[in-house]
Amino acid sequence: MSSTPDPADLQATLSGLFVHPVKSCAGVALREAQLMDTGLDLDRAWMVVDAQGRFVTQREAPRMALVRPQIRRLEVVLRAPGMLALHLGINEVEKPTRVQVWKDELNAWDMGDVAGQWFSDFLGRPGLRLARFDPEVTRLASKQWTGEIDAPVEFADGFPLLLASQASLDELNARLPAPVGMERFRPNLVIAGVDAQDEDRLAELRITTAEGETVVLRPVKPCPRCPIPNVDPATGESSPEVLAALSAYRANPVVDGAVTFGMNCVIVQGAGHTLRVGDAVAANWHFD
Repeated sequence: MSSTPDPADLQATLSGLFVHPVKSCAGVALREAQLMDTGLDLDRAWMVVDAQGRFVTQREAPRMALVRPQIRRLEVVLRAPGMLALHLGINEVEKPTRVQVWKDELNAWDMGDVAGQWFSDFLGRPGLRLARFDPEVTRLASKQWTGEIDAPVEFADGFPLLLASQASLDELNARLPAPVGMERFRPNLVIAGVDAQDEDRLAELRITTAEGETVVLRPVKPCPRCPIPNVDPATGESSPEVLAALSAYRANPVVDGAVTFGMNCVIVQGAGHTLRVGDAVAANWHFD
């Protein structure tokens, strides 16, 4: 690995890596994660759907925050209060199905009756199913934001990766009566060593891996925040303080005045490499 400093406007450190195996359930903090074409490996690979195949999230079922995954070598284990553990084989599916996430309708794999009943029982909603993303399906992020880049995603809301900074969370917490954790904002990557909201103004990030490889990411769209950050991950209950505080200073004209926190990113270079907490990050400012 070269010891020559990267001649960049900004130097930072990758301080957090998170994957969320089941869309809208709790995330998993990792020390390292493999970067795939669609984002971090196993991120939003499964999704809860209703009897019509429409996606279900914390927006209407905040208790999903209490479903906590553990990633093992060949399976993901889900645990929730009052429930026996649900084991999901990473390479196991049962039957084809059709699902809808936002405006996208696509083929997927149903995980079977046991998984569906597990979520129905815990969330108190009959008829739920658990779907696995089909790797043969191509679902692309919006070209309005990605431009010339075709950015495939699995069941994420819209983009392969979500980036946030520790400083931005610290700034928010200074406005709150009690601090909240980064898990409320469900990022994949967290950087430290920058000022609050610096992630909003970056053209590209270059992450140097332990092997000396370079991963290049491009922030393309500020992330408008729905009510999910109001959900307490410890209780599954929602209260309005977090979005109310953000609304006081984070209305973003780039997305028609929506309240934003973090930046959605696409992968320019480096799919297949492994990211680790502590990796060096360099970036240049974006100028309109």
